[in-house]
Order: sequence, then C-alpha cells, then structure tokens
Amino acid sequence: MHRTLLLAATIAIAAAGCSTADNTGQIPAGPSSPAVSASRATAPGLRVETVASGLTHGWDVGFLPDGKVLVTQRTGAIALLSSGAPGATVTPVKADTTTVQVRGEGGLMGLVVHPDFASSREFTTCQTHTENGQPTDIRLVTWRLAEDGQIATRLRDLLTGLPITTSGRHSGCRPTLAPDGALLVGTGDTARGDIPQNRANLGGKVLRVDLKTGAPLPDNPVAGSPVYTYGHRNIQGVTVRPGTGQVFAAEHGPDKNDEVNLIVPGANYGWDPSQGGTVSGYDEAVPMTDLTRFPAAIAAKWESGETTEAICGAAFLSGPQWGALDGALVVTALRGAKLLLFTLDAAGSVTSVAIPPEFDDQYGRLRAARTGPDGALYVTTSNGADDKLLRITPQP
Repeated sequence: MHRTLLLAATIAIAAAGCSTADNTGQIPAGPSSPAVSASRATAPGLRVETVASGLTHGWDVGFLPDGKVLVTQRTGAIALLSSGAPGATVTPVKADTTTVQVRGEGGLMGLVVHPDFASSREFTTCQTHTENGQPTDIRLVTWRLAEDGQIATRLRDLLTGLPITTSGRHSGCRPTLAPDGALLVGTGDTARGDIPQNRANLGGKVLRVDLKTGAPLPDNPVAGSPVYTYGHRNIQGVTVRPGTGQVFAAEHGPDKNDEVNLIVPGANYGWDPSQGGTVSGYDEAVPMTDLTRFPAAIAAKWESGETTEAICGAAFLSGPQWGALDGALVVTALRGAKLLLFTLDAAGSVTSVAIPPEFDDQYGRLRAARTGPDGALYVTTSNGADDKLLRITPQP
C-alpha cells in the first residue's frame, strides 16, 4: 500500500486539486486528464490464478483456436501452454532464434496470432536481429507452428528496418491487430535523439501495416509509409478499445511522466530529445509532450507525474462479468510492479485510476496484458526467474 500512497501523492502534486489515494487503492487521474472531476469508483476484488510458472521474462501472449497459449520470452524462447487454465503444462517450442540479440531491453518481444491461424498456423513476433553477430535491426518475423506444436518454422521477414542499439535500450516493440485487420506496432526510439521526429525512421512510432505482406496500408496518413503516428519515446503497449476503434498506447517516460495516449492518425506526440537537432545525444530533460516546440502535438490522456512506473502492456476488460470494470483499460507496470485500472469516458479521457490491492507489488514486475477469448485478463511477470502467466478474473 505504501507504493499506492506514494504514487497518489506525486500525482496530486503534479495536478493541483486532485485528492490523494484512499484505502481502496484509488488514485486520481494524471495531469493530462480532467483530474478534478475524476470519479472514485471502487474496483471489485480480483481473483488471481497462476496458469504456468518457470518462464523467463514472458513478453507477450497469444491465444490459439484450440485453447492453447503461446508465450514469447525475451531470452528467445517460445513456450506453448496446454491451456489458459491454472496448472497448464509448458512445452518448449523448437524455433531458430539464434539471430536474436538478447541484450538489455531487446530480444524476442511482441506476438500476434494470425486470425486465420486455424488454417495457416501462422503467428508473427517482433524481435531484435543480428547478422554475423552484429545487431542489424528490429524486425517482424512470421512463423508457422507445426500441427503438434513442437516446432515453429520461420516463414518470412514481414517488416525490417526498425532501428536497434547495441545495448538493446528502448527496443519497443508491441504488435496488435486492429478490428479492420491492420497490424499496429508500437516501437521504441532506441535512445537516439533524432529518431522520434524523423518520419523516415521507424523508431519512436506507431506503425500500421498489412499483416500478410508488411506493406504500408493505402489509407495510412502518408502514402507509402508505415508510420501512423510519431514523436514517441518507447511504446510497450498498444490496444484497441472494443466497439469504438479507439487505439491506446502505453509509453515509457524518462524519470517521470509515463504516458497513456489516444492514438490519432498522423499526429505528433511531442517527444524530441534532439531539440530540433540543436543538441547532440539524447536530452531526456525535455518534456514527454513538448507543446512549446510542437503546439499541435497530442497531449497524453494520463501521465504518471513526478515518478516513473515503466508502464508496459495494455488491454481492455470486456464483458458483463467485469461489472463496474467492464470497458476499463488495464496497464501493467514494470518498475512500479503493479496493475493500473483506468476508467475512460466516451472520448477516451481518463476519469479515474485504481490500483487493485491484489497487484500492489505482490507479483513483482508485470509486462504483458492480453484479454483472452474467455474474457479473462492474462498478465505475465518479468522478474527474470520463475516468471509466471497469471489469469485474472473478478471475484465471484
């Protein structure tokens, strides 16, 4: 609870007029939200079950039509779980990931299962890539899983050329399918100051491409470009709000102001650590959304204030079983080691934020967040040893 109170206090300082957390774990919305009018609805209790353990930095989760679950691990390993139910067995999938650079924040990262998986057996991962032992880029790779689930065969490089750094810093890289079938990919700026505002570079962006070909979609903001939005620092979560088409991204701030952003096609989100090219290196003292330099930049729907949570995966809860949380946005936190529950209005503005006490530093660093076909929320831990896939449902 001390973490809840600390976060609430820092946000309250950043947003005058906000009240601090109470003993339910409720915290006010961040400074980019209508915090003064934020409601204080109490989240229902959550039931947390361990589906499987023994993972290492579980990065993303994909659900197969037969009920099995794929989990990518930053180490380059892929696990196939027998189900999404507690006590599932874990089978390693044999896949050639020898070209993956596993260093720092880089490795085998995001995952999407193709909608036609029942016939194609295809899924796509986002991963760092080396050639002759040297880091080359971050790329999207499409695989085919064997019928018995034992082997994944690399089929094609779907999209290449995302920037990479030797340290692995700010590698991104979260892919998500939109309702129209487009592949949305949140990327990192690799801690290079000139990348976020450079629309010819794929780092610090949300990309929008064809899932089968990797080509930019014809109705993208700029013809022939995969860039959907720019001016981002390090996006680790992308999700689509059910029934609306609204896309939200969770983004790492430097030592403060992690952001939840509503994605507007073609928009600039205002991160510019090169200060318009006037400074070399990577100046992290600039605002996450620099409205002075970029008056038309899109302000965040929520910021963490004078702290950093290192927010990561994002997903929406959906279904009447969630009660008051039906439609809530879930965001995981790595450094903050907690789950954040956002209530949104119809326009996508944050009206309240809650931290379930079941996740206030009980499971350590939390990374992936995906809603399963059963309506449950699935979350991975990322502590580096005996990591877990957790299944979260409302208390009966």
